Amino acid sequence: METLTGDWTRERTEQFLDERTIPVRLAMHTPDGGLWMLSLWYRYREGRLECATGANAKVVRYLRENPPVAFEVSTNQPPYRGVRGAGAASISPDPDKEVLRALVDRYLGERDGGLAESLLSPERDEVAIEIDIDRAYTWDFSDRMRAREE
Repeated sequence: METLTGDWTRERTEQFLDERTIPVRLAMHTPDGGLWMLSLWYRYREGRLECATGANAKVVRYLRENPPVAFEVSTNQPPYRGVRGAGAASISPDPDKEVLRALVDRYLGERDGGLAESLLSPERDEVAIEIDIDRAYTWDFSDRMRAREE
């Protein structure tokens, strides 16, 4: 994370990204110049967001052709707070599903059960998406929203 502005320190921002199990909203360009947004599970590591998806997913083609992205990780319930920013995505094979396994553990808490077993199926060809964060902005409306409730 090269440039950080907003309400939080770098340490608080990293804590938020590390602790929250909110999917990242990822925006990108399509090959025809349109816009595309989707939500993916992520983990934060060393200034990067790591995601996983099927190797044949449209997002993989989009990011390979045009790596710049915008992202947001924010709460859906008041008080609203979060991190948004921009960076560049890179795609790499994940034949052992190392990133996906970490995401399943993070979001589902276990690898037993229908969704986890389906995602981790040996037949699925997975890739890792790594987003190098160039700039990020944080916001926290806790004080403003608390004052409104009083």
